[in-house]
Amino acid sequence: MLQEVVSLKMPAGERLVIRKNHHAPMGVEEAGLKRLCVISGIHGDELEGQYVCYELNRIINTNLRYLKGVVDIYPALNPMGIDTIERGVPLFDLDMNRIFPGSQDGAAAEWVANSLINEFKGATMAIDIHASNIFLREIPQVRVNINTAEKLVPYAKMLDVDFVWVHQAATVLESTLAHSLNSIGVSTLVVEAGVGMRITVEYCRRLTNGILNLMKSLGVWSGPVEPVRDPIISLDRNVSFVNAEAPGVFVPSIRHSDQVKKGEVFGQILDPFLGEVKEECVSPVNGLLFTLREYPIVNEGSLIARILEEAK
Repeated sequence: MLQEVVSLKMPAGERLVIRKNHHAPMGVEEAGLKRLCVISGIHGDELEGQYVCYELNRIINTNLRYLKGVVDIYPALNPMGIDTIERGVPLFDLDMNRIFPGSQDGAAAEWVANSLINEFKGATMAIDIHASNIFLREIPQVRVNINTAEKLVPYAKMLDVDFVWVHQAATVLESTLAHSLNSIGVSTLVVEAGVGMRITVEYCRRLTNGILNLMKSLGVWSGPVEPVRDPIISLDRNVSFVNAEAPGVFVPSIRHSDQVKKGEVFGQILDPFLGEVKEECVSPVNGLLFTLREYPIVNEGSLIARILEEAK
């Protein structure tokens, strides 16, 4: 059932409307049932979650007999950003994922953020689906704050991702939706997969199966699910960053998600004017190439890759 969650009058007679698809078992009192929130579209240029929401809505709608709890699906938390292909919220010139938990007494964007926090309050779990930006491609992964890792990593392992990246506390922004929800007792997982402005169908289908697997573990779903793979956990491993030392055109020589060896060249930065190789991009460690530059044009300092070091 489609429901309006937030509605706000905008200039020129427009309205900002955020909707959800609300799924619940037929003929059952919802009070006391577990509730899962699947959230996407905070950033308007991250579209992988659109396909995941489609698949979940399709599967639930055609298999309602398996639904044992409440599932609320929010494809577009930033609908104006999606409509205009902008990462942030148009008109307000801000990143929506940097204003939570917001305020009922604040400006319009803060009021929307706070209204959303109240909407999610009381849920059993939430899954916040992101893609990368247009510059980088990510393997399917869950990102978890080290302070919540003990509680959340077991759930993250159910989502059929390749990698669970446990961040140090200092790298977690308190103004994100996930941090705000975890702070009020809604266990929230952040998923990153694919690349901005694109849909990677394989990744999306895997994540859909992973969400169904998690739903089954929570007792929200009793239908069949495919087996999920066991992800790599970064708890005892370092993540190395490779940044460009020269501007130019980056051309990779291996595939994203490959294993690399220390000292291995995995790409080059080229100068199209002079016909020269400006830089060879070399792995500093043995490990998994889980982030790789997608957009070829780079400047000095541009992120080229992230590599998860092999366990020692």
